[in-house]
Amino acid sequence: MPPHTPGPPPGVGDQGPAAAPGPLLTGEPAGRGPLEPWPDTVRWQPISSDLIWVELIRLAIVVAIGLAVTAVGWALSGHWLFGLALAVVLLLGAWRAVAIVRAVRAWGYAERDDDLLVRHGLLVRRLSIVPYSRMQFVDVSAGPLERAFKLATVQLHTAAAASDARVPGLRPAEASRLRDRLTALGEDRAEGL
Repeated sequence: MPPHTPGPPPGVGDQGPAAAPGPLLTGEPAGRGPLEPWPDTVRWQPISSDLIWVELIRLAIVVAIGLAVTAVGWALSGHWLFGLALAVVLLLGAWRAVAIVRAVRAWGYAERDDDLLVRHGLLVRRLSIVPYSRMQFVDVSAGPLERAFKLATVQLHTAAAASDARVPGLRPAEASRLRDRLTALGEDRAEGL
């Protein structure tokens, strides 16, 4: 009987399933895609739920204009299609109101050592990863409604416009802190290049 010679460990030298990158190489648990669910290895910061009110007020203005236009058209023409359009505007407004509540709750951001992660979206989920070294400048803005609810938006600008990320619904103190921290980290990382 010939002596047993051990072969290479499983997955070494063959092209079988062990040769494909697995969860240990990608850092993702088995069965998870790059966005499902959001990375759970970071501490996500939620945005203020007051952003829901800001978005609902904006929606109410748009729905009111749509209702006014269709109501005037219905009153002047008396055609039943304007009545149908009125119902559609109300139905779409109610659907959008529910979507706004869920969409605001889906927003979040996480600060890591080398980059900032921003997540949002319900049906289409988006995860933006912005390296601090790629940031060109950080912008803080607040429109009239945001100011009324004491909110601000932090916008990160990079060399590639498609990779810009924004974090809405922040309290002014948090927006200033995040702006200052991201600016300092961006300058530090840029000097190291």
